Amino acid sequence: MIIGGPGQVLSEDEVTAFVGDALSGAGLEGRSVCVIVPDATRSCPLPLLIRAVHQALHGKVSKLTILIALGTHAEMTPDELRKHLGGKYDGVLNHEWWKPETFVDLGSISADRVREISGGLLNDEVPVRLNKAVVEHDVALVVGPVFPHEVVGFSGGNKYFFPGVAGQEVIDVSHWLGALITSASIIGTLGVTPVRALINEAAALIPAEKLALAVVAQSGTNALHAIAFGNTVEAWQTAAEVSAQTHVTYLDHPVRRVVSVMPAKYADIWTAAKGFYKLEPVVADGGEVILYAPHVTQIAAMHPEIEEIGYHCRDYFVGQWEKFRDIHWGVLAHSTHLRGAGTWDPITGEHLRVKVTLATGIPEDVVRRANLNYLDPATVDLAEYNADPDTLVVPNAGEVLHRLK
Repeated sequence: MIIGGPGQVLSEDEVTAFVGDALSGAGLEGRSVCVIVPDATRSCPLPLLIRAVHQALHGKVSKLTILIALGTHAEMTPDELRKHLGGKYDGVLNHEWWKPETFVDLGSISADRVREISGGLLNDEVPVRLNKAVVEHDVALVVGPVFPHEVVGFSGGNKYFFPGVAGQEVIDVSHWLGALITSASIIGTLGVTPVRALINEAAALIPAEKLALAVVAQSGTNALHAIAFGNTVEAWQTAAEVSAQTHVTYLDHPVRRVVSVMPAKYADIWTAAKGFYKLEPVVADGGEVILYAPHVTQIAAMHPEIEEIGYHCRDYFVGQWEKFRDIHWGVLAHSTHLRGAGTWDPITGEHLRVKVTLATGIPEDVVRRANLNYLDPATVDLAEYNADPDTLVVPNAGEVLHRLK
C-alpha cells in the first residue's frame, strides 16, 4: 500500500493517518517490535514518523524498541537522539557496531552463492551477523527514506539491516562488490542489483517478520512525497520507483565543473562524499568536482585508515590486491566512491577521469596526503561559480542524483 507519489507533498495528518492505518492492520498487537531508523545523515521527517508509529503501537505491543542504524557511523549522543527522534522515548538503542557483544550469528552465505550473485566477481563465504536486538523481537519494522545509492542502486528496505545494523563481514563484502561494479554503474539502478540480491540473501536469515514504512522525502525539507508500507522488499520496491522519478535530475550536456555545497548533516568526508558520486555522472572527462563544506574538519571520524591509503580508483586496488586485501573492504570501497573512474598499471600509475577538490576545514597537508586536491574555502565565491556557464553549483548536495539524458 502507498500514499502519495511524484510531485505530491503529504500533510502531517495524511502521514499520521496512513501510518496508523497501516500498522493497525498489520497484526502487531501483543507482539514485540523493533523499529529500525536511520541516523542523522539521512533526511526525512523522522520525528513525525516516530510519533505516528509510537501512537499506533504504544500500549498495544508487548515491547517497543527503537534501534538507530548507524552502519559504521559515529554514535549519537542522548541529546542528539532526542533531537533526531523529536523527543525522549524509552527503549532507544544505538547500533553499537564497535562492540562484539552487539551481534548474533545468523549463519552464512556460501561462497558458491556469493559467486552466483556477484557474477563471479567474488568467491568468498560471508558470515552473517546482526544486531541481536532485531532477532530478540517478533517484528522488525524499518522506518526510513529511499534515495539513489552508490552501493546498492537505491537505499532503504533490507539495507537498514545490512549494513545498517550488521556485522563487518556483510558490510565489507557488499560494499566491495558495489565498488567492483562501480558507483557510476550501480547508482540509481532500479530493481534487484547484485548488491541488493546479496543483502536480500542475508535478510532471509532474519527470524523476525520484516516490515517497512519506506518513505520518499522531499530533499532538503521535512516533507514527504510518498510512503509505502508492506514487507521490506515490496515496500522498498514501491518507494524506489517514486524516488527514481523524484531524486534524479537529468542534464542535456556534461559540465566542466561541479560545486557540491554540502549541508551540515554530513560531518566528515566519509559521509560528505555523497556530493561527489551523486554528481560524477554529469562531469566531463578531465572535469572537476569541488566539495564545498567549510564545516567539515576531518576525513573520517570512525575510519582513520582512509587517511593512510588515500583515495584511489578501483583498478588501483584490484591491480595491487595483495597489498590491500587485508584492509576493511568497506574502507576500500569508500575510497573508490570518492575517486570515481580511472585506470592503473604498474608502469604509468594511476589515471583518474575527474579531479576531486576539497574546500573544507581539513588542513591542506591532510587533503593532499589523501590524494585529493585542496582549495581554501575562504576563497570560494559561490555567486561567481553560479555565473560561470561551465559550472554547476548544487545546493544541499548529497541526495539528488544527476545524470545525463
